[in-house]
Amino acid sequence: MPRTPVTLLAAALFQTCGAAGLAQTPAAPRPLAVVAEFDGIIHPISAEFLTGVINQADTSNAEIVTFVLRTPGGLLESTRTIVSRMITSRAPVAVLVGPSGGRAASAGFLILMAADVAAMAPGTHIGAAHPVSGTSETMDETTSKKAAADAAAYVRSLAEARGRNVMLAAEAVLESRAFTDREALQASPPLIEFSAGDVGELLRQLDGKTIKRFDGRTATLRTANAEVRRVDMTRRQKFLGAIAHPQIAYLLLTLGMLGLTVELWNPGAILPGVAGGLCLLLAFFAFQILPVSTTGLLLILFGLALLILELKIPSFGALGVGGTISLVMGSIMLTRDAIPGVRVGLGFIVPTAIAFSVITLFLGRLALTSQRRRPVTGVEGMIGAGGWVRDAVGPDEPGYVDVHGEIWRARSAGRVAAGQPIRVTAVNGLTLIVEPCGTPARKGED
Repeated sequence: MPRTPVTLLAAALFQTCGAAGLAQTPAAPRPLAVVAEFDGIIHPISAEFLTGVINQADTSNAEIVTFVLRTPGGLLESTRTIVSRMITSRAPVAVLVGPSGGRAASAGFLILMAADVAAMAPGTHIGAAHPVSGTSETMDETTSKKAAADAAAYVRSLAEARGRNVMLAAEAVLESRAFTDREALQASPPLIEFSAGDVGELLRQLDGKTIKRFDGRTATLRTANAEVRRVDMTRRQKFLGAIAHPQIAYLLLTLGMLGLTVELWNPGAILPGVAGGLCLLLAFFAFQILPVSTTGLLLILFGLALLILELKIPSFGALGVGGTISLVMGSIMLTRDAIPGVRVGLGFIVPTAIAFSVITLFLGRLALTSQRRRPVTGVEGMIGAGGWVRDAVGPDEPGYVDVHGEIWRARSAGRVAAGQPIRVTAVNGLTLIVEPCGTPARKGED
């Protein structure tokens, strides 16, 4: 049928509108990858941070969550908190041990096994996940076996659900085995799925891959040209995480005890007491997070008590030496082996304990010396002061004496002639009670 001008005009308008509609169609949004880097000890503060990252990813409808992990280990309860949140995460969770030279030991190994995607940078290692006492006390053989068996069963369940090498995962716990990135990747079945130098390389490898979630569901990842959103710790988390290090916590404890000791020896100084109390409160907070040996803490307090007794009881240094040794032994036991690979070293403990002992004894000696010194001002300073009689002094014959370069009205129980030396025995208002003496006990006039 021949097209009329009206038909041709309608067709042209239809094509123009269709082209405009196609041009206005929005482009597909870029996938979002939430990335967080963690380097430190696994404890409640780090668990709060890592679980918070997953929460942000879930609310942002992220395609994947990636943790760049470096840790010497940490607390098992905090690790279980992190793992439980990883399992329930809406977005798949990838853990990359990196960069090169890093490690994910102990608790970090458990987190890696729980991830939907496990990856390692070249030159990194994992494993050595044998559990230790959560109170830093030495476990007996039976208790140690029970703890190791429990942790081994936990890591086996994680590795089995992720399709990784269950036997090697259990050996990392029971035999404290460690694995390099090549050993973990080339094992059959492997402990990890990928080797990547950084997050960008890992995301490129993950694009189009289908992974199996913990509950058996599968998910195909779209990470090509993904928008990377990095999440950092808040200032509060950074501060609390910093003081929750065994060495920092021990230093705060030492400074706190020293500050309060200075305040006790010198009441009214204020600043040492305030600073010491603040340091002790921060140390106690850190010890709530870290496993602490009760015996070690008691030894530190016992050592402090011995140092104080050294100032009160003549022991020819025996109490001081014993107090210093008690401080050193208690400090060693305080956080010993609580977190594998993280402890307060002898190179830090010994100088700190010796310095604390020396400062405490030195300040204590100064305080006791000043307390034993006779007063030199006020009424107390007049008692025992010597002087000279200007006019004869008697019981019923008030006279005047020179004491401290000043002329005072005075009385005496017996008559004392002018020019004789006297000593003040009491003060009655503005009148001195004096007695004669061969020479003044303390020179009272220039």
